[in-house]
Amino acid sequence: MLKRIYQPLALGFVALGLSLGTQVAVAGDTLTGAGGTAIYPVLSVWAATYQKETGTAINYQAIGSGGGIKQIQSKTVAFANSDKPLTPDELKASGLAQFPAVIIGITPVVNLPGVKAGEMVLNGSVLADIYLGKITKWNDPAIHTLNPHLKLPDTAISTVYRSDGSGTTFNFTNYLSKVSPEWKTKVGSDTSVSWPKGIGGKGNAGVAAYVKQISGAIGYVEYAYTMETNLVYTRMMNADHAVVTPDMASFQAAAGNADFSKVSDFYLILTDQPGAKSWPITAATYILMRKDYQLADNQKVLKFADWFLKHGQPEAEKLAYVPLPKRTVSLIEDYWKKELGI
Repeated sequence: MLKRIYQPLALGFVALGLSLGTQVAVAGDTLTGAGGTAIYPVLSVWAATYQKETGTAINYQAIGSGGGIKQIQSKTVAFANSDKPLTPDELKASGLAQFPAVIIGITPVVNLPGVKAGEMVLNGSVLADIYLGKITKWNDPAIHTLNPHLKLPDTAISTVYRSDGSGTTFNFTNYLSKVSPEWKTKVGSDTSVSWPKGIGGKGNAGVAAYVKQISGAIGYVEYAYTMETNLVYTRMMNADHAVVTPDMASFQAAAGNADFSKVSDFYLILTDQPGAKSWPITAATYILMRKDYQLADNQKVLKFADWFLKHGQPEAEKLAYVPLPKRTVSLIEDYWKKELGI
């Protein structure tokens, strides 16, 4: 497992304006991007390796998927990242194209004395009721029923959520909306929602930090943050009522349902997938690009994308991201030619 310190790739980020009225952050040997924090652990590794091999620096701001979408819509970055895919209509309205980079797993994490990683089991309805504020103590009968082997304390539950616009939040709340009609009606699913209770942390790193600090806390983070910060993850009961552990095998099982050939613009939601081995909160994370940027500028971005799709996957696997299969990479290359003329 690679150990990394989660600091932004470039502090004091400034978008660089180019000619023809297009503010594309491509200058010399630097590409500027912004967006989700879930991809940051692997993107930072890719950026370091890519710069060594090509001399091109990747200047990326991990500001959340919502921020990344706004940056690419306002033409201040060369590319963006989002764990929430945009619909074909949304892409068309903004003049954007999107394609997946890797598959991620989103994991509930807890801070409960005496409970170790993987010992606690939760299901979707219990997780939703915790975040709705209906289950307020760790020794609640609903949690005890799923964990009869654990000695659960009479400790108050503190919920932690993302305070920034987040694709991780989109997929987490999308899952809760699928398993809890009450959640769907009262809260719904988006990159930002009105949380019934709890405390907000900025980015995956902010949620991880709060969970580590607060006894009795529960949060949700991309799996790489769970491993890198030694958080206590829970197992989950999936759509087939099987208890699964968050790992490469369960993420791959869920991703096995991802047939990007049957959808437009790679728009797929992978939460609550069927299969006894499927992790229920799995997602693709996407690269967003503008169709109206100069061809030469987009070529620089796609040179990096081509590199990480074909040569950066071993580094992704070390951080428990699921690489895209070769057939999907081929679909992406065809998409580049059709939508970006490259």
